[in-house]
Amino acid sequence: MRSKMRTQWIWASTAIILGWAAAAAGVVRAEPLLTQGIGLQSCAKLAPSLKPGAGLDHLPNALLFYWFQGYMSAANIYLLNEYSDYIDISAVDEPTITRLVAEFCTANPRQKPISAIDKFIRDADKVSAKESDAFDPWEH
Repeated sequence: MRSKMRTQWIWASTAIILGWAAAAAGVVRAEPLLTQGIGLQSCAKLAPSLKPGAGLDHLPNALLFYWFQGYMSAANIYLLNEYSDYIDISAVDEPTITRLVAEFCTANPRQKPISAIDKFIRDADKVSAKESDAFDPWEH
């Protein structure tokens, strides 16, 4: 268990360092971005790299799943504040997301993985919350 956690920590650290390096290399941008990450790659590029069943030890699977968790966290803030519900992220595991995106991308090579995740968000069972649970994370 400790070895698996260490491996996941190494992959996550590597992903962060690579992200920083890419950001430093791409200082000049044409337009500001709202969303960024592996979920915006073309399906034609990403599908061959994903390996459902290989788990988080396979870097593209890990990058996709960690990106998904961040994207879902942002989506949950929106859902909670707009609709007083959210998706229980702990109930969604890596094999589910990797398989979902791999199948979507294989069938839709001209699309982007984020389209599969957006559909997942729309279709997923939501957990109801009280209106008082809504918050503004940037409120001072």
